[in-house]
Amino acid sequence: MNYKMMGRFIGNILMVEAVFMVPAMLISLWEREYASVRAFMWTLAAIILVVGLLKWLCRGSKNKFYAKEGLACVGLSWIVMSLLGCLPFCISGVIPNFVDAFFEIVSGFTTTGASILPQVEGLPRGILYWRSFSHWLGGMGVLVFLLAVSSMGGGDNGYTMHLLRAESPGPNVGKLVPKMRKTASILYLIYIMLTVLDIFFLVLGRMPLFEAVCTAFGTVGTGGFGIKNDSIASYSPYLQNVCTVFMLLCGVNFTCFYLLLLRQFKSVFKDEELRLYLGVVAGSILVIAWNIRGFYDTFEETLRHAAFQVATIMTTTGFATTDYEMWPGLSKTILLLLMIIGASAGSTGGGFKCGRVLLVLKSLRRSVQQIVHPQKVQVVRVNGQTIDEKVLQNTNAYLAAYAILSVASFLLISVDGFSITTNLSAVLACFNNIGPGFEAVGPTCNYAAYGTFSKLVLALDMLAGRLEIFPILILFSRTTWAHR
Repeated sequence: MNYKMMGRFIGNILMVEAVFMVPAMLISLWEREYASVRAFMWTLAAIILVVGLLKWLCRGSKNKFYAKEGLACVGLSWIVMSLLGCLPFCISGVIPNFVDAFFEIVSGFTTTGASILPQVEGLPRGILYWRSFSHWLGGMGVLVFLLAVSSMGGGDNGYTMHLLRAESPGPNVGKLVPKMRKTASILYLIYIMLTVLDIFFLVLGRMPLFEAVCTAFGTVGTGGFGIKNDSIASYSPYLQNVCTVFMLLCGVNFTCFYLLLLRQFKSVFKDEELRLYLGVVAGSILVIAWNIRGFYDTFEETLRHAAFQVATIMTTTGFATTDYEMWPGLSKTILLLLMIIGASAGSTGGGFKCGRVLLVLKSLRRSVQQIVHPQKVQVVRVNGQTIDEKVLQNTNAYLAAYAILSVASFLLISVDGFSITTNLSAVLACFNNIGPGFEAVGPTCNYAAYGTFSKLVLALDMLAGRLEIFPILILFSRTTWAHR
């Protein structure tokens, strides 16, 4: 295990975190929120101290990096980043309890949007900005950003793929172009373009600039932290529709946007995952709109709320325009299933991913065909390409880990005495990086009532869900830390 190289990477990541914390501090200074300014200054000092220590301890590191180091480095980076990133909440007194602050920032970085705060409108603006920006930074991934702007000291010698695969959501990650640094740059350029467009259309709808920026961070990062107590409910229908469109766009595999820029329209339209994603979205909207007819005054309002809630749940954003707890059982069941399915692989959304659902369905069909025709060689194809058996094995392993960790977390948080529906939806909402669940953790509630132990379990679920489980699991494996 190359500990020095790992320490060097973590130091670089913390420097990125420190740089992105500066605008929040400047906003606090502009707004004369001096308690927040001091909180950010102390946090920046702590980060600089840790980075300096890591740089000194890890001097002379060798550029040898394997898959094991890549997974462990990503898992450790997100934990350390969260431990330091929550300090402004604690020091400013906004969230004085460290575990609560840790839960809040993990929810931000993992784009979950689960909160322990009952009121957000009275928070200092600098804190609100940092809280919302954590979605944007975590949406694409801080390591992807680091790969985009820096050679990481090793160019494209191979280990960068281990990092990108460990942090990028989906069953498989490949290069858009031959060099990994350029691939990361393309991903972030698309991400920035979507963010700017979202801000533009929100401001066009007369949303104040600060609110538009924070809302865009949550929408494009598919996070869900709102800056109003009612999330998006009090905004105009136009603004709600803008959020719906951009949530759905950011639930699409970013490779599709790259292909569109290259004018390879046929490749995009033939993408099986995209067709599954759009089909599930359209079908869910139609069924829910039919099911909740009569709940709202007009067809437009009914369709708008149905589309928004389908978009926010399937893309795992977590915004809300209405209390879907009041909807009929069929609509809530569909939303629960959408929590599990999630967005597309290679998007900023969470969940099991449409790509994996597609692979599981095709693998199931192959198994049935092999029973009927045992002598016939069967392969799984997606978009006309044969899927490697290793990818299918990894998908099955992910499904097993997903089920085991969900059940284990469900049992562990049950000690707090909430209902089965509350606990199950809380685990699914955190593990799939959605935010709101049902009943006591529904769209009008929060996670504050859970105990310290349960919050730590749910925070671990958020990290595991965002990082595709294995970068977190590998940290608890004895062989990870064994010497070669």
